[in-house]
Amino acid sequence: MISPEVLARYVADAAAEVPGVHTKQRRGARVNGLEVEVHVVIDYGASIPEVAAEVQKRVIEYLGRMADVKPTSVDVVVDDVQR
Repeated sequence: MISPEVLARYVADAAAEVPGVHTKQRRGARVNGLEVEVHVVIDYGASIPEVAAEVQKRVIEYLGRMADVKPTSVDVVVDDVQR
C-alpha cells in the first residue's frame, strides 16, 4: 500500500501539469483514504471552473496510472490567483 504522503505528492504533481495552475505557487494536497483535497493557485485570467475540472480529471487519471487508486472525490481548493 502506498502511503498517503506519496499519494499527495502524486496529486500535487498531476495538478501542476494542468494549464492555468501556477506551478511556482502550488500549495499541496491531502489524501484521506479515497478522498483527495488539492490546493492550487490559478493563473490570472484562467477559467477557475475549467481549470478545477481539468485538475480533477488529471488527478484521477494520474492516481489510477501511478498507484492503481481510484479516488471517490477530488476537491480542488483555489487558494489564490496569481499574475
